Parts: sequence; structure tokens; C-alpha cells
Amino acid sequence: MNEKNETKNFRVTNNNAIDMHVGKRVRLRRTLLGMSQEQLGVTLNLTSQQVQKYESGTNRISASRLWDLSQILDVSIGYFFEDMSSQTKLASPRKANINSKKLLDQAIERDPMAKRETLELVRTYYSISQPHVRKRISEMIKSVAGTLKGE
Repeated sequence: MNEKNETKNFRVTNNNAIDMHVGKRVRLRRTLLGMSQEQLGVTLNLTSQQVQKYESGTNRISASRLWDLSQILDVSIGYFFEDMSSQTKLASPRKANINSKKLLDQAIERDPMAKRETLELVRTYYSISQPHVRKRISEMIKSVAGTLKGE
């Protein structure tokens, strides 16, 4: 295969599966911290629309911007790549195929961590300032879930 064909097969487009995963992780962490897109944008000296494009995977996040995000959101760089499915890993530009976007969309639909309800629950849970109260609530939820599994 010559260099021209390799370049042609190298898919660099908006909404790449890995860019979408990283953006989803940015959104997850920002939401868990109770930070708006506008607040994050101000901290990064960006518009909220640019933050939205990062979070949707429409625009790629550069290495330096990813570093800034890790500092602002108080996570390691690796955080943005955690929980990446094997399907997403295979969807890198070198390995992308027509079915990868469909598989990624299906995986996102099934992911309970991507749901607003989950994010709101976690944010509310961490808004409880007393650790012992949080622990009791966690134990109660586990107990209820265990009881429901045995129905």
C-alpha cells in the first residue's frame, strides 16, 4: 500500500469514537463537580459553545487543553481514557469502520453513567456534607437493591 492510500484510509473526522469518549468523560466530571459549561469555558478562556463541542466530540481536545482540563477538573490525564470499551479502542482513525459509530451509539445508550439521572443522583449524594450520613444512605440503597434482586 502506498503512502497516498494510507492517508486516504486514515479517517480524521468530527465525532471520532475516541474523541466522543474523552468528551463524555469531561462532561461526566464537570457535571459531578456541579460546574456548568459556561463556568468551565470561563476557566479555560473559551466559550460555552466550544466546551459543548469538546464534550460532544465534535472538536478534538489538544494535549495542552487536556492537561488544563485535568487540572481544573482535578483528575489525572488517564481519567479521560478510563472505561473505554474495546469497541471504542478499535474505532481509532486507523481502525475505524462503518459499523463502529453504530456500535458506539448503542453502547452509549446502554451506559447508565451517561444518563442525566445518574449524574444528578451522584451530585446530590456528594452534596451531603456528613460522611456518615452518606455512608448510611449508600448502605440503604444497596440493601434495597439487594432486596429487589431477590423478588
